[in-house]
Amino acid sequence: MKLAQWIRATSPGAAAKLEEVVAGNGVFVTTGQQAGLFTGPLYTIYKILSAVRLARALEPVLERPVAPLFWIASDDHDWEEVNHVDILDRQNVLHRIALPTPEEAPPVSMGRKLLGPEVDAVFGDFVQALPTTEFAGALLEQLRNAYRPGRSMAEAFADTLAALLAPFDVLLVDGGHPGVKAAATAIIERELERSADHEALLSEQTRRLEAAGYHAQVPILPGATNVFYEDELGRDRFYREGGAFVLRRTGRRFDGAELGSLLATHPERFSGNVVLRPVIENAVFPTVAYVGGPGEVSYYGQYRPLFEAHGIAMPVVFPRHSLLLIEGKIRKVLDRFHLEPDDFRHPTHEVAARVVREEIPDVVRDAIQELRRSIGEGYERLMAAAQGIDATLKGPLQGARNASFVQLAEAEKKIAHHLKMQNALMVDQLEKAAANLYPKGQPQERVLNIYQYLVRYGTELLPALAEAMDVRLGAPAGRSN
Repeated sequence: MKLAQWIRATSPGAAAKLEEVVAGNGVFVTTGQQAGLFTGPLYTIYKILSAVRLARALEPVLERPVAPLFWIASDDHDWEEVNHVDILDRQNVLHRIALPTPEEAPPVSMGRKLLGPEVDAVFGDFVQALPTTEFAGALLEQLRNAYRPGRSMAEAFADTLAALLAPFDVLLVDGGHPGVKAAATAIIERELERSADHEALLSEQTRRLEAAGYHAQVPILPGATNVFYEDELGRDRFYREGGAFVLRRTGRRFDGAELGSLLATHPERFSGNVVLRPVIENAVFPTVAYVGGPGEVSYYGQYRPLFEAHGIAMPVVFPRHSLLLIEGKIRKVLDRFHLEPDDFRHPTHEVAARVVREEIPDVVRDAIQELRRSIGEGYERLMAAAQGIDATLKGPLQGARNASFVQLAEAEKKIAHHLKMQNALMVDQLEKAAANLYPKGQPQERVLNIYQYLVRYGTELLPALAEAMDVRLGAPAGRSN
């Protein structure tokens, strides 16, 4: 089977597993991500390690070899999504380090997108933000060798993952490999021929999900196919129009016979969109399960009918693990102020205000509580006494009481504000904790980069992360700290 020629083994153990799968004795647990700068956000690594753990858990259950296979989505062309990393510098200030976006350049897949000389400066900025440690030298040298001018983003991404993940016997496959493209031609051909029928199936499934209260993850656009085409003018999506196929961006038209000829002679130019790619993956590779993020898990519920339309069994979908890394310096801040990581889901100023309120001296807090109690009781007595004069006085007196409570609350805020000003160090610590735990108000794993931690703790961090991913078959994946 040519499968072995398309897949990259990161270790001898991975190569042995691949041989078993090729021989028909084993299966894959797959996951994937588009190629990005310096491996992108943390969740890329979490996906792979989740697949590793799931494969290990499935082997004794299935009583056959199960290999983790990572699909590098090199066909994707969303440059703005993958041309940057976010990283905390040595002062815990968040920076976005990004490659520039070429002006008026056609959208090119990451398999064809070559890194320019700008990557040298970007790498330099990246290194400057990271601390100098005993682990930094070897890690950053490998990264520099991967991401250098003249290499494609997909090549650099693959080499980096291969180096980091070799201890886990991971297999890598480039979705743009000529062998994969050739193997996918039957799926692409069927998808173009039946695109109207498949659109109707997906639209109906989307309506059912929305009627049940779910949100559609992928919009089903009228006339749009699930197939992209790429040549010297960039990557573009096919739409149906008047019996022909039209590329959305350039407006070029192709009839069915012309597309069939192009598909036969240049299969590398065709690719599936986010809906069709899983179908292609499962048609080409013997897959038992797919590990996906929250959005991807939802995708599968939406496009199950497309698997059925192509006569392909949908894999078991397993949610990737979601980890939150809490360094010792951040744990000290949490413990000092009696906070939990989830507290930082709220804006930092709200967390600081709450902490400050709790830091108000007891004598001040007791005085405020006593005053609040006195206002309530005093007005109750006054309203009872005033009833004998005029019953209509109750409304104005209630208004006066409420205004007094508002003024007292304002006074409490002013006291808290002055305490906050006096506790600038406390506020600074909270802001740094927020930048580490929920940078930009988003989950850590969606923003920060793995090298943020690898240079501090070394590659031994990776098996520790994998160990924290407890796979219990039949139970949902949980969060680990």
